[in-house]
Amino acid sequence: MMQTIRKAREAHRQAIELTYDGICTITEHRKNVNPTTHLTDYAEVAVWEDRPCKLIFKTLKAAQQTETAANVAQITKLLLAPEITIKAGSKITVTQNGVTTDYTNSGIPAVYATHQEIMLELFERWA
Repeated sequence: MMQTIRKAREAHRQAIELTYDGICTITEHRKNVNPTTHLTDYAEVAVWEDRPCKLIFKTLKAAQQTETAANVAQITKLLLAPEITIKAGSKITVTQNGVTTDYTNSGIPAVYATHQEIMLELFERWA
């Protein structure tokens, strides 16, 4: 029984990963202490590079339209392998369909046996 479930999950993961048409790099902002001067600075460190992924966009329209325009919001979700750990505040650079954009995770990932889903916001700056 467990073997059947394991095979089904593997097949499901392979099917999901066939839809990945982007790549992403996960970058952390890490503290670095200079051993000579003992001054602290920060550096960007890529912890995961060129990982297959998929961006999913969903547009939400507000129920109320103003005189000038309707309010529209877009939700961006990233799908990628479940074993990749992304710390809060990391920069996630995604290239998909020839467009490269920097994002940050906006919540706790939903991790499943076959993939994980991470809600994204546009990256503005390091906190």
